[in-house]
Amino acid sequence: MVHTSKLILIAAAGITLVASCTQDSARSFYGEAGADGDTNFGNATMNNTLVMSGERDYVLNLANRFAQEVDSTVNFAFNSAVLDGEAQAVLLRQAHWIRQFPEVRFRVYGHTDLVGSNAYNQRLGLRRARAVVNYLVSHGVSRNRLEAVVSKGETQPLIVTQGRERRNRRTVTEVTGFVKSNPLILDGKYAQVVYRGYVESAAPASGLTGVEFSAGGGGGG
Repeated sequence: MVHTSKLILIAAAGITLVASCTQDSARSFYGEAGADGDTNFGNATMNNTLVMSGERDYVLNLANRFAQEVDSTVNFAFNSAVLDGEAQAVLLRQAHWIRQFPEVRFRVYGHTDLVGSNAYNQRLGLRRARAVVNYLVSHGVSRNRLEAVVSKGETQPLIVTQGRERRNRRTVTEVTGFVKSNPLILDGKYAQVVYRGYVESAAPASGLTGVEFSAGGGGGG
């Protein structure tokens, strides 16, 4: 009796599997091409396009250069989105750097520490990100190039602690891509954008033909 019951269950499972396969085959045959494929197919295709064109690598190179040459992070007082003097000094350097690369887009992420509710900290992170965006715009950066303002709230702490932690109360400015309508980018000249400053720094200064010596002896330095 037990053996017979097992055979019945196995047969039922087999019928269900065959029916399911038949339905899937019918949908594949009569449906749109690719309808049953990976729902992230478009994302994969875009990723391949970015890799093959070299754009993804150049974005990463430029992001690394930005992080190396200026401080990408500013910090805030507890429960505040006010930019203090130290934060404004950092953002002035960010704005100066960003203005040198009009072909590049940026994103500002707002963060909080773990004190307070998730909902409140989400709003506070957004206020901090907007404060940074507004400051950069007031110092010559086009708002259209600040691709988005994103609040991470308390979800990505640098220091995991339930108490107040200034290092967690921060915004981070990051390179996210290139301005597609820029003529240089339309020509695919990503490397020219990324390494512009390095190339210019290697050019000889105009009007210098050699090392000049003064006749009066040496002074201090």
